[in-house]
Amino acid sequence: MTRAGFEYILRKHVNAARTRCPTLSDKRVSPHVLRHTCAVTILQATKDLRKVSLWLGHSSMQTTEIYTRADPSVKLEALESVIAPKLRTGRFKATDKLLDLLKTTTIMRTEKAAK
Repeated sequence: MTRAGFEYILRKHVNAARTRCPTLSDKRVSPHVLRHTCAVTILQATKDLRKVSLWLGHSSMQTTEIYTRADPSVKLEALESVIAPKLRTGRFKATDKLLDLLKTTTIMRTEKAAK
């Protein structure tokens, strides 16, 4: 089957489905959208990017990595895996060592600028 033939059949079925589901007229349905939806579904089901790459026939994994950006569950997993740093409340108070270091570095910069 050619690409044009598939597009024709898909368009025919989408038009028929719009009579039962009017909200479908607001959505874009194309072979590419179906391919992308299938890839995201496979990624969500298997959590394996290599399987998605094989299914789509991509020559490199870099091409398939775009689906990790499109999948919100992958983003949530990445955010959940990051541990928030433990922060202390209150006001920052610089130590004497830090203040001395800052003073010496500032003096050195002004001396270099004067020369």
